[in-house]
Amino acid sequence: MRALITGISGFVGSHLAEYLLAHTDWQISGTVYGRLDNIAHLRQRLALFPAELSHLDVVRFIVEEAQPDYLFHLAAQPIPSLSYHDPWFTLENNIRSQLNMLEAVAQLGLACRVLVVGSSEEYGAVSPADLPIDEETPLRPTSPYAVSKVTQDLLGLQYWLSRRVEAVRVRPFNHIGPRQRRGFVAPDFASQIAEIEAGLRPPVMAVGELNVARDFSDVRDIVAGYHLALTQGQAGEVYNLGAGQARSVQELLDTMIAFSSVPIEVTRDPDRVRTVETPRIVADCTRLRQQTGWTPGIPFHQSVADVLDYWRDQVASGAVDPTPAELHVRR
Repeated sequence: MRALITGISGFVGSHLAEYLLAHTDWQISGTVYGRLDNIAHLRQRLALFPAELSHLDVVRFIVEEAQPDYLFHLAAQPIPSLSYHDPWFTLENNIRSQLNMLEAVAQLGLACRVLVVGSSEEYGAVSPADLPIDEETPLRPTSPYAVSKVTQDLLGLQYWLSRRVEAVRVRPFNHIGPRQRRGFVAPDFASQIAEIEAGLRPPVMAVGELNVARDFSDVRDIVAGYHLALTQGQAGEVYNLGAGQARSVQELLDTMIAFSSVPIEVTRDPDRVRTVETPRIVADCTRLRQQTGWTPGIPFHQSVADVLDYWRDQVASGAVDPTPAELHVRR
């Protein structure tokens, strides 16, 4: 069996590649765009296609060469906050690449299952009455990023209904783990702590809103869920993936600071607060559990410790990635 992972060198893509290499005998290929640090240790076991996925002819060539039985489409602009700075970049990037993947599979007539990765951000402005959030909860996106994910999601459904492309849709909730770039709450906290411990900044952390609660799970559990969803899920169906438990951002911060080797002061930075913030989010993942038996298993404290250790290594090696704002300026 053959699998193609778009965005294989990214945060989630690299963990998925590790999981598939460890748990299947599949041939794994992937598209890359940018640095390969996350998959350097896997390089000899992967077939890679350096490519930007905005052109259908390029995507069709890759899909035809790879001949995947399973296609995990992970390549995307993943940072909601960046989508406010340049909405069209996020919309164009995420929608076009998804469309090209589905169209390439349809044009080639491949018997290929396609994982369409949405987001819990699609649910957006949920109320307490909506909790826990199941797949029938109305979609009320509150950012351009969320709109791009709704579109990706519905394109998957459309191609199943009209072209019989076997798309399986997933909506993962917040997931953390090693290799996640800054622009998300856990690596934003961890990178600051690591820099404070290394003496590179004063012992003061800048944070945003701490009273909101999110459904945090480990990326290594999420990729196991992706594998099960694509191999055992129903074509055209949509599945939530999450821990099924809400934890406040304050708890995430407190847990991480407890692992720190130095005292740290916390200060609130208004620039880190979203203009629209949902107070509490928790996932109902009954559908995927009943279909595949998937349940997350990595403890929250372990995930947090692993994130912090990763950023300690990054800071020690001088390999800290730019912030989303810096990426926006560079682009």
